[in-house]
Amino acid sequence: MTDIHPREILICTIAKLLDGVRHVAVGASSPIPASGAMLLRALKQQAGETGPRISILGSVEHNFFTNGSAELFDCAGQGRIDAFFLGGGQIDGQGNINLVGTGDYPQTQVRWPGSFGSAYLYYVVPRVILFREEHTPRAMVEKVDFISAPGLSDEGVYRPGGPIALLTSKALFRFDKDRRGFELESVHPGYDLAAIKEATGFKFAHDDVPAQTALPDPQVLKLLRERVYDEVAETYPDFAAQMRREIAQPLPRAS
Repeated sequence: MTDIHPREILICTIAKLLDGVRHVAVGASSPIPASGAMLLRALKQQAGETGPRISILGSVEHNFFTNGSAELFDCAGQGRIDAFFLGGGQIDGQGNINLVGTGDYPQTQVRWPGSFGSAYLYYVVPRVILFREEHTPRAMVEKVDFISAPGLSDEGVYRPGGPIALLTSKALFRFDKDRRGFELESVHPGYDLAAIKEATGFKFAHDDVPAQTALPDPQVLKLLRERVYDEVAETYPDFAAQMRREIAQPLPRAS
């Protein structure tokens, strides 16, 4: 277990970001966030504690909803979901996300799936984690072309929810509502501050020498590779098989 897959760092980081939640919901096609939630639950249960309730849309075993997203929205509006994950084709420095497309709407040059319920969930879920593996100036932009869901609201707007962090393949940012922007918390192995600045289209606060994202210890890695990948395979069999296949061979080092 000397080689740690880059995605395993993301999974373990997500587990830490979720610590303390009672109920986390995960949208469809989100194997890495789902794995992070399952890892936290496994760690809590291993310690004899109560783990979080996990609702994964599209799952049979890990889904408490019987009416799909309608129940998810009701549950979130009642304050019974503590954490959720959102991404976007574009994410900017104020936490705005774009799920519609690039260019001037409605004449978008590139069309994405659409905003769906992102704006609603962004407002009502208190701990929203922005997650996008791609970390390039194309994805992390100065200003999104279309605001599917705003990261901030005007003063006086009732909004219990909002972003707390942005996690990418290169770094972890914390969202500071007071300064209305992101602060670099840590960089993943293989990267430094210069690389993060080059890959990010928006400005962010940072230390002169940012911390490195913590690596999982052998016990956590063992739990992830055995129990968690077994559990996540029920909903994401291809992802679990791919992870097991890739950790069985040497990994290329980040440049």
